[in-house]
Amino acid sequence: MKRSALRLAPYPVLVVDAHGVVRFCNDAASALLPRAQPGAEVTRALPEWLATAHQNLTSVPAGSRPGGGPAVPAPSVSSALRGEIGERSFEAHPTCEVTGEVVWWLVDDTDHLLARRALRMERERTAFLGDASNALLSSLNLARCTATTAKLAAGHLADAALVIEPPAGRGLAMVSCTRDGEPVRRRADVEPDLVPGLSEALQGFPPVSSRWIDPAAAPAWIVPEGFGTVGSIVVTPLPGHGVPAGALVLLRRAGRAPFTENEEVFARLFAARAGAALSAARLYAEQSSITETLMRELLPPVLHDVSGVEFAGAYRPAAESERVGGDFYDVHPAPADAKGQESLVILGDVCGKGLEAAVLTGKIRNTLHALLPMADDHQRMLSLLNGALLNSHHTRFATLVLASAVRHAGSVRLRLTSAGHPAPLIVRGDGHVEEARTHGTLVGALPEATAVTVEVSLAPGETCVLFTDGITEAKGGPLGGDQFGEERLHSALSQCAGMPAAAVVEHVQMLASQWVRDGRHDDMAVVAITAPRNNHLSAVGGRGPGRFTA
Repeated sequence: MKRSALRLAPYPVLVVDAHGVVRFCNDAASALLPRAQPGAEVTRALPEWLATAHQNLTSVPAGSRPGGGPAVPAPSVSSALRGEIGERSFEAHPTCEVTGEVVWWLVDDTDHLLARRALRMERERTAFLGDASNALLSSLNLARCTATTAKLAAGHLADAALVIEPPAGRGLAMVSCTRDGEPVRRRADVEPDLVPGLSEALQGFPPVSSRWIDPAAAPAWIVPEGFGTVGSIVVTPLPGHGVPAGALVLLRRAGRAPFTENEEVFARLFAARAGAALSAARLYAEQSSITETLMRELLPPVLHDVSGVEFAGAYRPAAESERVGGDFYDVHPAPADAKGQESLVILGDVCGKGLEAAVLTGKIRNTLHALLPMADDHQRMLSLLNGALLNSHHTRFATLVLASAVRHAGSVRLRLTSAGHPAPLIVRGDGHVEEARTHGTLVGALPEATAVTVEVSLAPGETCVLFTDGITEAKGGPLGGDQFGEERLHSALSQCAGMPAAAVVEHVQMLASQWVRDGRHDDMAVVAITAPRNNHLSAVGGRGPGRFTA
């Protein structure tokens, strides 16, 4: 290859013979490698990586050299190799000549290398942010989301991380984590103003540069136990949905390079995703708390014995995923100090299912609770409830049955009133099942609600059963389309003679569940009112009629 052409090449060019001696270098090569002058040995004139590459290229196995002469590489163009000269990166491309000389073309690829590194880092960061988002959004549990944020930040962004929650009351709640440790939750009675930028970050203001934070002034409470000396600190807000979700503090040990501006920007990108996840988890926790509080008011109560009368109830919503629906029941005990006063039992069925029906259920229950002073007059209670429903924005109606119960001389006296609802069933001591002769119009649909009240007496061991049509209309059986029906319910109750109230309810609920199996069904509710069996105690001295005790 002509030297004149090589001299005009835009890249540094070296020609080295088979003995490892530089024979030619152009101006660009001389400027880059001042010692690579003609006649210089490559081991002294070139970087080690390039000299070694030349020696490897020109070496051949012993005995293969013609006449014992120097190695002569076959004419070819070998693959390029890369190395550093000074602070720059170069690709060295060899071209082997038939004369045994090797022409080395040096191409500066520093910018390309930096671009590839930046692209690789950007891909790694993008992948990390994607994985972090998946991990953070995989759970709406606030504590778990906070711990995940601290662990991800410590493992990928710093040597340790703290997630500080928005101030609530005295002190600060936080989760800290080191690179190889596990998240630790704690609360410190401290002020955020002790850390530059932390108070602002908790309020959602933009972060301050880490260069403005003196690591030596870091308070002990932000440094995890056993961490060592802090070298640099980053404080960035965790932006939420409209309100700050807290602050993220990143710590790097002394002896390591401080946080760069690029790393701080990346930390803010991570904080944005973490803040959104934390905000969603916190909002979910708040809504769950509110829902749980409201749900407690909508769920049927746990029933127990009141004033010598056994009460038991059970409720099964139409969908297993729901906790409330359109069926409900309540027991309002008589005042403990009021002998002879009745306890009021209410069982009802609102048109519809799910939460919308449960809302009207709650309104009916609250209205009836307010009307308790009128519980001795069932008709008046139903009329006032009917008017309240007609004047509301709800377009749904409901059926009800009211039962006033009081213990009297071992038996239980009942007043029963049905407002468009299936009539209560009476289970006598001999297993006979009879229907209470009460009837009436439903409430919330007609201008006037009328009903007929009947009185029933339960002897010890006898039970009155109130139920919703979700039981009798439940479809199932061998073919899956037959209704449970009143006849099967009567037959089931005839087997409950003498049973306690809880056993009667459990028996009915079990048979209905077995009938529908996994099929669709309406809300189902059942309440049992039982006159408990009595024990007879003889009079003292064998005189007198004695007395009965429950």
